[in-house]
Amino acid sequence: MDTNSHFATNVYYDRTFDCDAAKILPGEYYYTGRDMLIVTVLGSCVSACIRDRTKGLGGMNHFMLPDGGDPANPVSASMRYGTYAMEVLINDLLKAGARREHLEAKVFGGGAVLRGFSAMNVGERNAAFVINFLKTERIPVLAEDLNDIYPRKVYFFPRTGKVLVKKLMQTHNDTLAKRELDYASRLKVTPVSGAVDLF
Repeated sequence: MDTNSHFATNVYYDRTFDCDAAKILPGEYYYTGRDMLIVTVLGSCVSACIRDRTKGLGGMNHFMLPDGGDPANPVSASMRYGTYAMEVLINDLLKAGARREHLEAKVFGGGAVLRGFSAMNVGERNAAFVINFLKTERIPVLAEDLNDIYPRKVYFFPRTGKVLVKKLMQTHNDTLAKRELDYASRLKVTPVSGAVDLF
């Protein structure tokens, strides 16, 4: 699988923060060494913001584990989706010049926001997965805002490592829910392909 097919392409100028910004959608990721912003909106999905603290090179992913996985089993079929999302971002950062021993992470999302998803604990499974993955990879988690019932808008500044999180107490439209449900249904029919190293 061509990893760049999931590289976010929606880059725009953000007037609020007076800088370029990349918006990532479910299943996408973005990384940069430029002084810019990466933004996403999370419901039950999670995002890991990972950066090299010495180079200011960093990125963010946005992913969800499909239904039917066991977070206690790191090689279950659904874990491959999360592992793939994490590996693609980390590997691209390393290829761009980041050093593994300088990586640090901040993680967000996993809210119980989709009606009908709560029985599967999708948000909790996503949150548990990202924490366990980073622990296994020995990448320190400096901050987290996981679970709860609210969607979140996350602003990540890779150059400085600063993250702003806005909890969306109510969303007046169902765009977020529709986007995540569409993504979840794509995961059910699209197997993960490509080489992924499972640890």
